Amino acid sequence: LWGHQAAALTTVVPVCLLNLRWDLTPDQIKCRTDKLIQRIKKIYDSIGALDLDKVSFENTLKPLADAKMEYTVSRHVLDFPQYVSPCSRARSASTEADKKLSEFDVEMSMRNDVFQRLLALQKQLNDLKPEAKRLMERLINLGRRKGLHLPKNIQEEIKSISKLISKLSIDFNKNLNEDNTYLLFGEDELDGMSESYMNGLEKTEDGLFKVTLKYPHYFPLMKRCCVPETRQKMEIAFHSRCKEVNTVILEQLISLRAKMAKFLGFNTYADYVLEMNMAKNSTNVAHFLDEFWKTLKPVGNQERQYILELKRAESERLGREFDGEIHAWDMLYYMNQVEQVKFAVDKDKLIKYFPLEVVTEGLLGIYQDLLGLTFKQVHNAHVWHDSVRLYFVLDTASGEEIGQFYLDLHPREGKYGHAACFSLQPGCLGPDGERRLPVAAMVANFTKPTISLPSLLQHHEVETFFHEFGHVMHEICTRVEFAEFSGTLVETDFVEVPSQTLENWVWEKEPLQRMSRHYKHGSAIPDSLLDRLIASRVANTGLMNLRQVVLSKVDQSFHTKSSANTAEEFARHCKDILGIPATPGTNMTASFSHLAGGYDGQYYSYLWSEVFSMDIFFSRFKKEGIMNPKVGMEYRKVILEAGGSVDGVDMLKEFLGREPSQTAFFHCKGLTKLESPHNSH
Repeated sequence: LWGHQAAALTTVVPVCLLNLRWDLTPDQIKCRTDKLIQRIKKIYDSIGALDLDKVSFENTLKPLADAKMEYTVSRHVLDFPQYVSPCSRARSASTEADKKLSEFDVEMSMRNDVFQRLLALQKQLNDLKPEAKRLMERLINLGRRKGLHLPKNIQEEIKSISKLISKLSIDFNKNLNEDNTYLLFGEDELDGMSESYMNGLEKTEDGLFKVTLKYPHYFPLMKRCCVPETRQKMEIAFHSRCKEVNTVILEQLISLRAKMAKFLGFNTYADYVLEMNMAKNSTNVAHFLDEFWKTLKPVGNQERQYILELKRAESERLGREFDGEIHAWDMLYYMNQVEQVKFAVDKDKLIKYFPLEVVTEGLLGIYQDLLGLTFKQVHNAHVWHDSVRLYFVLDTASGEEIGQFYLDLHPREGKYGHAACFSLQPGCLGPDGERRLPVAAMVANFTKPTISLPSLLQHHEVETFFHEFGHVMHEICTRVEFAEFSGTLVETDFVEVPSQTLENWVWEKEPLQRMSRHYKHGSAIPDSLLDRLIASRVANTGLMNLRQVVLSKVDQSFHTKSSANTAEEFARHCKDILGIPATPGTNMTASFSHLAGGYDGQYYSYLWSEVFSMDIFFSRFKKEGIMNPKVGMEYRKVILEAGGSVDGVDMLKEFLGREPSQTAFFHCKGLTKLESPHNSH
């Protein structure tokens, strides 16, 4: 079923992976799901049956923590295949398992009997260690956020809404993963596309080229194709993915979330989710985004004007009528031209220096040197597809194994369509007090190699690789006691900080030289090309960040109301903030997977986190050496190892030695000079 036999498992994979099986049949997935539910329910039942005056750390909090660890590992074996399995039946079985387990999650999170035992424990225990105390407080807080302090009838309402929300979210993302829309174009309709791009496309019998909506096809075409009609067709198709079915789901999710927040005593759903974040409430987020908008608006206006001039000049040169407008399908195309015209970045030349194998080798080397780690590939590993690689990670100083990660880097039918890091096993203490090693997978969709060419990456894909691998390191370096705080289980508006910090390395000369070589003759990128690439970091900074403001404000707008016309709301924000209208008849938000993938009411986190990541990079690494292992090790200890066992703002203060600031962010975007930081959060 999965192309690899489990028999090889014991001989090649170190012990901590024995629980992770990727060859389960659909029937095994179903059977294991039912058994897992029974096992965990039994533990909750026994805690819920304790006399209130008999509760202790050993019979209440510890069994809950141990159950969480066992459940997390067993669950990922069942719910991860929906994103990566090459077998459609296994993907469907995994999706069904996810739905069933999500319902079960709601049931367990709303166990009033267990909640009462935790409240009784809180009254008795004053001498808990800090992380155990944090766990107890968190579980009690989560119970209140599920309404366990409210009357029974309201609890039942919240429970049924929560179950429906999880089911709809899974359906929303399944629809996107399974979408396999493609368009057919003649060669003349693909004018401007590189030879390597054209060679990577399938052809029909009558000589037409098959262009899918997967990232390696869509983004290069939108940036490079000179034929506006082709770009228009692609843009309409891309932003109409799953439009009919997912628009209905999303609008249902918005009203269900609002209803749940009202039951729990919050004015809006955004206020409900933000209570657990650094931002705390929707007023603070609105203020943060409005300040950004104000700073970026003049820059965005200048950039739009410049793009219009480029479009006018091109129209005159090609004898086309100039309509005086920037359309949604023009944006990436002319932004790409800005990089070429203003910064002379030759993308065709540049891509030849970033073969995936070389980038991977360089990236792994940089992370190893910086964080004091050693990566070793496991050969003949048990994986879900033969293109997947498995590595184990050692602490270089002690030689101790600290975790493992998979790399699954190319598109396949039915595979998750974006780039993401999936936690597969938490790094924490097991029931026996021994450390369990974290395991994570990076899943991406970089161009596949062909007979004549290796996989060649655009620079923005190199940046994506660094970003997602930053999440992998957050998972792997974690040294917490409880699964509840493992790796990226931090506040949602802090979760991107470590990964965004590491993006900075792809804009610096030394790291870029380490991860690039010409795919044919192995020569280094010429300095002139490298300097132009680094200078181009500020290209389109206004429009790119204004688009993030649009998406963040759209998300806030959806989640500060009780209902929304999603297409209309998106179009309004595009016009008001970006000054570029959404294409009529499309609905980008129907394929905006973040809204059904844990970022609902929290998409602002990307901008919010970037402010902190720039502060970390410029204040410490840029100042003390970007490959300085001392700073790298401090970063690993203070930011990565702590997982969610410490508040984000406290980690930042410890690493920076002061309150965080926005200064470095605006400097990096080319909007201010870098002066000494002042407090701004």
